Amino acid sequence: MAIKSDIEIAQSVTPHDIGEIAADLGLSNQDIDLYGNDKAKIHLSVLERLKNKPDGKLVLVTAITPTPAGEGKTTTTIGLGDALHRLGKKTMLALREPSLGPVFGIKGGAAGGGWAQVIPMEDINLHFTGDMHAIGAANNLLAAMIDNHIHHGNQLGIDTRRITWKRCVDMNDRQLRQITDGLGGRICGVPREDGYDITVASEIMAVLCLSNDLIDLKENLARIVVGYTHDEKPITCGQLKAQGAMAALLKDAMKPNLVQTLEHTPALIHGGPFANIAHGCNSIVATKLALKLGDYVITEAGFGGDLGAEKFLDIKCRKAGLRPDAVVIVATVRALKSHGGVAKSDLAQENLHALEKGMPNLLKHIENITVKFGLPAVVAINRFPDDSQAELELVRRRCAELGANVALSEVWAKGGEGGIKLAQEVLRLTELPNDFGMIYGDELPLKEKIAAIAREIYGADGVEFLPAASKDLDKLTALGFGHFPVCIAKTQYSLSDNPALIGRPIGFRITVKSVRLSAGAGFVVALTGDIMTMPGLPKTPAAENIDIDADGRITGLF
Repeated sequence: MAIKSDIEIAQSVTPHDIGEIAADLGLSNQDIDLYGNDKAKIHLSVLERLKNKPDGKLVLVTAITPTPAGEGKTTTTIGLGDALHRLGKKTMLALREPSLGPVFGIKGGAAGGGWAQVIPMEDINLHFTGDMHAIGAANNLLAAMIDNHIHHGNQLGIDTRRITWKRCVDMNDRQLRQITDGLGGRICGVPREDGYDITVASEIMAVLCLSNDLIDLKENLARIVVGYTHDEKPITCGQLKAQGAMAALLKDAMKPNLVQTLEHTPALIHGGPFANIAHGCNSIVATKLALKLGDYVITEAGFGGDLGAEKFLDIKCRKAGLRPDAVVIVATVRALKSHGGVAKSDLAQENLHALEKGMPNLLKHIENITVKFGLPAVVAINRFPDDSQAELELVRRRCAELGANVALSEVWAKGGEGGIKLAQEVLRLTELPNDFGMIYGDELPLKEKIAAIAREIYGADGVEFLPAASKDLDKLTALGFGHFPVCIAKTQYSLSDNPALIGRPIGFRITVKSVRLSAGAGFVVALTGDIMTMPGLPKTPAAENIDIDADGRITGLF
């Protein structure tokens, strides 16, 4: 029998009416906006109404450093939620929205896989409820108002060489990284160098995800710095009077999206910043709402624990006042052997030597969560049929040395049933006291915050700041932004800033090449290595395999 693809599995399940899912959560028709029968947005007034209700338990799912072998973090997250649901626990999922860039690029969709998916996966992976388009429109409205202000006399004295605000599009399009626009004479604007980011790297995405309500959103938008004058004074969105119109565009995008898993566990999918170039977490409002609606909330942070989890814990938890109860670290035997130097074609063969060589990567992530952040953790091994018992035992034994239990997860093949043991361990961990603390305090200088993350989380010997980055950090401190947390843009493929250094590299230094201020979001972005905020498509993009038939049935999504 042929194995069904993810989209075939998703299309084989009939979703419950989303109104029924909402009703089970205690929501009325007045609390939601329906987007067909399988999607809805929840009004922010619900969060205000439930503000005095005790929060549920918060569980963060992260992973080892990604490899070509794959880890299955989102799949594990969804399967864990379904397993808890099967155990009779009132469970909510809080996930990010996929970006069209990876969907049509190399990574594919982000709705889970196998029998652990959120549905309707086609909509979630494509236009969904229009949030990405609203974010892009708000971003580009601000860009248009900047250039319009300059065209009509530039009363604020904006230096056209020092405009930091870029346009955006939710697509991998390397051609737009650096452009020259405003050509064609006076009527077409002022010629200048410009560029595009992918929408999920836009500060608007970060602002939406880190705002508590519409008023907070508007105030945060007003604080966005779009560039500088000739005498180096910052120019804000508020000075351009753009924040009101931008907030109006984002009014519905601020409402969390309600969908369901294949097993009808409710899921909030809202916001989608990348974790390698942004802060990698779903929205504060979705997480807080989930904590009011469920007794257990399972959320994930993008890529490995050095990226998404660090930013979840150091940025999102700091801003939202969140305190996780437990952490799940997802790994596969195959991925650990990949960190041990095994070629992708040979990963199915037992190789204890390579597995032992790759284990330090997992052990570093365990150390980061349990020792550096003070949180209880369980390692979820996303099991493959060719994993040998000897390999699984080696992983269990080495993890136990750091006090982390291992639970096998088979949710891809079995759905929630395959995650029962993992769910039981998670339930145990959430009842334990923890010593959660962040890596750095607000008072630490920006350079020292970056150095603390590099040293404690990545295992680096130190940080090199290129002259431009060092100058900008000093300037941001002088302008009053030194108390901000830092968001490090770094390759997802290594604990270092060099994607070729797999496993747990030692004896390396991180190089900060440039710095961006995200004053509206409330953090400073440090760009390292060759990281880019506008990805490109691979030689054979996933888009080549996506199709639709005469009945509107989509194929090729994964």
